[in-house]
Amino acid sequence: MQIEQIYTGCLAQGAYYITSNGEAAIIDPLRETQPYLDRIERDGVKLKYIFETHFHADFVSGHLDLSKETGASIVYGPTAKPEFEAIIATDNQLFEIGNIKIKVLHTPGHTLESSTYLLIDENGKNHAIFSGDTLFIGDVGRPDLAQKAASMTQEQLAGLLFHSLRDKIMTLTDDVIVYPAHGAGSACGKNMSKETISTIGNQKSNNYALRANMSEAEFITEVTDGLLPPPAYFGMNVAMNKKGYDSFQEVLKHGMNALSVTEFESAADETGALLLDTRKNSDFAKGFIPQSINIGIDGDFAPWVGALIANVKQPILLITELGREEETVTRLSRVGFDNLIGHLKGGFESWKNSEKDIDTINRITAEEFQKQVKIGESKIIDIRKESEYAAEHVSEAYCKPLASINDWIKDINPDEHFFMHCAGGYRSMIASSILQARGFRNFSEIEGGFNAIAKTDIPRTDFVCQSKL
Repeated sequence: MQIEQIYTGCLAQGAYYITSNGEAAIIDPLRETQPYLDRIERDGVKLKYIFETHFHADFVSGHLDLSKETGASIVYGPTAKPEFEAIIATDNQLFEIGNIKIKVLHTPGHTLESSTYLLIDENGKNHAIFSGDTLFIGDVGRPDLAQKAASMTQEQLAGLLFHSLRDKIMTLTDDVIVYPAHGAGSACGKNMSKETISTIGNQKSNNYALRANMSEAEFITEVTDGLLPPPAYFGMNVAMNKKGYDSFQEVLKHGMNALSVTEFESAADETGALLLDTRKNSDFAKGFIPQSINIGIDGDFAPWVGALIANVKQPILLITELGREEETVTRLSRVGFDNLIGHLKGGFESWKNSEKDIDTINRITAEEFQKQVKIGESKIIDIRKESEYAAEHVSEAYCKPLASINDWIKDINPDEHFFMHCAGGYRSMIASSILQARGFRNFSEIEGGFNAIAKTDIPRTDFVCQSKL
């Protein structure tokens, strides 16, 4: 028996590849299937089942393409109603893969169809669970995402989750391994650990939601407290996972369409496409195509695309670093942004060399910020998360998280100058590009963000460890 966790940091997502005696199963695969096909060929095994823990909201699964390419059956837990052929398992149903078995444990709460898959090894021993978004390391799945589809409140779904955890998962022995679908950084929970593997015993001791003697009412209160609004693209990803989607190869073909400067400009005019520049923020600041939005590929790229662009049907034209076109298309497809028209051939340099108009960002160093700022008089916008701001911030700075820029941008006075920063420059350049695309130029963005500011003498609040907030 072999179990491989295939972890994708950008999405904080874990897929699982399992083999036993010539057969294989994959749990919660990503959109691009080639890595899985390569493993199957390498190991000389036949893919028998593709298990889905639920209809994912934060990424588009590769179940459909993978099933077409291998003939493997797609398996969902009870109550799932996909609009394609799949096995809808019953609670406690067993599936054989070589010499091992996978047992379906229906664990509703995150969604109604959510299921945990229990792996029983060659000796008949409970070895591991693949818990999807039901149980994370240090947290449990948020119960507010499926309210509309379930016709239930988040409190009612939390109640279901309470019983799923205690009746199905916490009854397992302490040595059973826990393999979750996500780790820290995912929006599917609020307090996930950076660890991606644990045990039932460890989670009983360290996961707040699995405390002994915890009442259902206490669980509901704690699990629903402090939930941030889900990213706007979540509902659209659920629909794609449930109804179906275009083949990844088709999406890749469109995205890899190399357009000359003239063709790129014409396509932008004709389609109204969003110009997405995925270069490093330091390069973008020095020059970019007017109206383009910068979300750097070297960062939490896909989640920020989903959070800020929101509509997965939005037509997109790409400006990437040379040689990273396919990577960019792949990562966009993972979160359902399939309407790609093509990319600028030769990247930004080709635009620059054609003597087309170029825009820049007014980026200043932390040292220049120190010379120019007047605490108590200057307006300073900190676009980090509220928890980062609460831990420590520049005195008198406003907390305006990037995730809610579409809400606070309308309150900006275009005649009032302000300074803006994040932690290191990645998020503040995203915000800067959005602001300038919407006509605001009355700001200075701070290179290096709060990390650089903290090395100056600019007054700051006392540091508080974020884990204690």
